[in-house]
Amino acid sequence: MTPAPSPPHAHLWLVRHGQTAWNLSGRYQGQADVPLNDTGWQQARALPAALPGGDFAALYSSDLRRARDTASVLAQHLSLPVQVDARLREVRLGDWEGMLFTDIQAQYPVEWQARQTDPLNAHPPGGENLTEVAARVWAAADDIARQHPGRELVVVAHGLSLATLRVRALGLPLSVAYDHVPENGRPERVTWSIQGDSAP
Repeated sequence: MTPAPSPPHAHLWLVRHGQTAWNLSGRYQGQADVPLNDTGWQQARALPAALPGGDFAALYSSDLRRARDTASVLAQHLSLPVQVDARLREVRLGDWEGMLFTDIQAQYPVEWQARQTDPLNAHPPGGENLTEVAARVWAAADDIARQHPGRELVVVAHGLSLATLRVRALGLPLSVAYDHVPENGRPERVTWSIQGDSAP
């Protein structure tokens, strides 16, 4: 029998934006448009040296400022425009945005516990759950890969949005995404296979 052809794919270099003051202080950012701090700009400027000298076909970014500013540094090095896709945004955290981790645990103990026990469906008041985040981020990655099959691409986004890409690329269940949030400014290459149905 002739083996089934492998699904279309692309190679994504996943880059979490540089550090922000809220990262440093332990505040939940979500979709709040927080800028890079000095360390974040240093991390962004160090990124080109962390990427190989290969032929990158495109550079994509979330529309949030901390990701776009990180991508802008790479754009100059790679001589590529930043293509913005709002679907790559971080999780919408609703009432939790801007709060310290410790305050969330103290003021929303039921909701916080639900996120530990049912990470796919639990969500902050007014926010998204993990399944909803993955649905939009995976759809974006599929569209990006379709436009550049087999090519090397850079995707600059956020901790949880990138974690959903990491776990699917690694064949892990979406429920463990919170354990796979990348560090600020550390690129990682994954092979992204386009699936017929991107729903989590």
